[in-house]
Order: sequence, then structure tokens, then C-alpha cells
Amino acid sequence: MSSTHVHTYVFWCAIFILLYTYAGYPLWIYLRSRLHPRPPHQASILPTVSIILAVHNGAALLRQKVAHLLSLDYPQDRMEIEIVSDGSTDGTDDILKELRGPHVKCFRCSEHSGKAAALNLGMQWATGEILLFLDIRPWIERDALQLLISNFADPSVGCVAGELVLREDGHDAGAKAIGGLYWRYEQWIRNCEAKVDSPLGVYGGFYAIRRKLASALPEGTILDDMLQPLSVIRQGYRSVLDLRARVYDIWPKSLRGEFHRKVRTLAGNFQLLQIAPWLLSRENRLRFELISHKLMRLLVPILMVILLASSASLASHSVLYMGALASQIVFYLLAALGSARNIPILTRVAAPASAFCMLNAAVVVGLYKFLFTRGPLWKIWTSGAPSSFATDGPEGADWNATALNLPLHDQLRARGVTR
Repeated sequence: MSSTHVHTYVFWCAIFILLYTYAGYPLWIYLRSRLHPRPPHQASILPTVSIILAVHNGAALLRQKVAHLLSLDYPQDRMEIEIVSDGSTDGTDDILKELRGPHVKCFRCSEHSGKAAALNLGMQWATGEILLFLDIRPWIERDALQLLISNFADPSVGCVAGELVLREDGHDAGAKAIGGLYWRYEQWIRNCEAKVDSPLGVYGGFYAIRRKLASALPEGTILDDMLQPLSVIRQGYRSVLDLRARVYDIWPKSLRGEFHRKVRTLAGNFQLLQIAPWLLSRENRLRFELISHKLMRLLVPILMVILLASSASLASHSVLYMGALASQIVFYLLAALGSARNIPILTRVAAPASAFCMLNAAVVVGLYKFLFTRGPLWKIWTSGAPSSFATDGPEGADWNATALNLPLHDQLRARGVTR
């Protein structure tokens, strides 16, 4: 076989794998979701709920967060709030002393050990039938918890997540492309997976599982919101999404900030295969979906290089390959200009290309960080101390104003929580 034939074969193999990764698998799971949907049974139920909130340096928001949780439409006598301070140094631990009471349990990790350690401590002391995992920043709609819990009326459901709505205030074009176009694409795939069986991961700032199915997280786990739901699925249950249960959050406002966040997440994908090798065995009934949805995307940077090199070697033999090469060069130039030049029209046009290239560059850096980082992997990126809530609309303003204008002990008393 001549070198031209080899390069042609390599070119079309790379094209096929890229098309399958971004279009073929999504189309397949979409068709399955339309032909064989499995909606969960939903009913109004009121199991006891343990809310586990892991916090690191959250003093600026902690009082308001507790007030927000107490304002949710769920009976207070069926709910307990567990707050775990993960080695905080900003006064969070002093606030915990104020909050401690019959319905508010407070714990402290003596050292900053990462979210997994904090969640493990919370799970150890939780007593509710359902465990709800939260982050401090997101704002939850008032009826979201009750809607989320209604899915546990189905005995086959072991994990439930809500609908994450991302806010775009003050974000640059590249970050908006990720939070807008890419996130809608990703959510669409997850929703299709959930209709068929289960999504591969959930939003880690607002999801619930049955306590009897909870698994201790390996030390230093980054993607608890993938490992915990997949561990539930491993035990024969489903993970589902409830689009009625809405939660609002924000993400980094610049493409650079989003890059660092994605590096950590993608390093977490590599870590996941290391700490849970059963994910690639028959024990994981979603093994095919995991490979198609998550793992094949880790190969895309290599495929991009192969596609560029093979089309360059074939460009002199055919107009088709010349056009393929020219298209790639224009695409990468557009991505570079869009991220480097603050020209409004150019930035908007180039934002999808910049976002795509950034995501795939993050795969390479994420692999490097996974292989060569010394010390805990979760430390490679931190978002800093949260300073504002992701509120949205007049309801968000209402609860936030209430939390700020009333002393916390009055909020607790009004909700029947005593110390």
C-alpha cells in the first residue's frame, strides 16, 4: 500500500471518528430516546432529606445560604442541613457555631482536604433517607427540592439531578459560546441519555441520591458528580434528570478562566479511570455510552493533528484535500484571532472556534496535569472564595433581601429551627 493510500485511509478514519463523536453518538442516543423513552414515575412524597453542603471559605455567603435553604418548599421537620467546613480560614468556622442546632449540623475538617473528604464526612453523619449534595453559590427555585424528591417515588431511581441554568452576565464571547451553545448541546445529550436510562454525570451543585446507595468517595476525587451517580447505577438503579427542578449558577466569565476550570474537569476524567477501573468493565452497563460520550472526546486533539497532517500530505493530489486543508487553516486562524483580538464582530464570529480549540487544548493540559502533578490533583484549579449568589429574577431578589435584612436567628425561629 502506497503512502498516499495510507494517508487517505488515516484521513477518512479521523473524519469518521470525529463525526461519530460529535454527531453520530448524539443522533443515536436521540433516536433511542424518542423510540424507547423510560420516564420515571413521579409522585408527591416526603422522605427525610439530609442536605450536605461542603464549604471552603464561604463566610460571605453562608448565612444567606442557610436562610435560602430554609425558605425552600419542603417541611422543615423532614429536613436536616449538614454544613462541612473544609479547612476554612475566613471566619466560616465562627459562623458555624452560630448555626449549630437540632436541624443544622456543623462539622469541620482541620485541613483543606478537598470536596470529596468534606462530602464523606457529611455522608458519615447523615440520617435522612435522601442525601442532597449542594454547592454554596447556586440559587435553587423554591419548589425545586420537592420536585426533585418526587422522582424517588419510582423504586428504580437512585439518583436525581435538576436542570442547571447558567447565567451570562458580563461574560466574554468565548465563555458565552461554552456556556451557551456548548452547554445546550451537552445538556441535550444528557437529557437524551436520561430518557433512555441514565446520564453519565450530573451537575454537582444540586443532586440527590438514596442514602442506602451512597458510596464513600476515594480521597482526592474531583468528579464526585460522575463517580457517585455511576456508583448508584452500578447497583442496578437509574439516574434521572428533572427539568422542572431548576437551579441557577454562573461559570468563569472569561475564556481563560473557563480553560482552567476545564483542565481540572478533564484531569478528573483521567483520574476517574484510575480510581474506578470497573467503569470499563461489564459492571458498568453504560460502558458504551461512557466511551462514546466522554472518552472518545479525549482522543479529539490527536485526531485534529492527524487530520491536519494527512490533509496537508494529500493536498497536492486532490482539490478535495486542498479544500480540507484550507478549511482547517482558516478555522484555526479564526480561533486564534478570536481569542487574541478584542474586535467585537470578529470575536462573536470566532467564539465557537475559539471555544472548540480551548476545550481540546484543555484535554492535553488536563492529561499533563494528571500525569505529572505532585500532590492532590484537585488543587490544580480552585474558583476562589464565593462572593455572590447566582440569583435570577424577582424570586432570587426576594429571598436574598430577606436573608440580608433579618438576623439569622430570626430566620431560624421563623422556620421552626431552634438551637
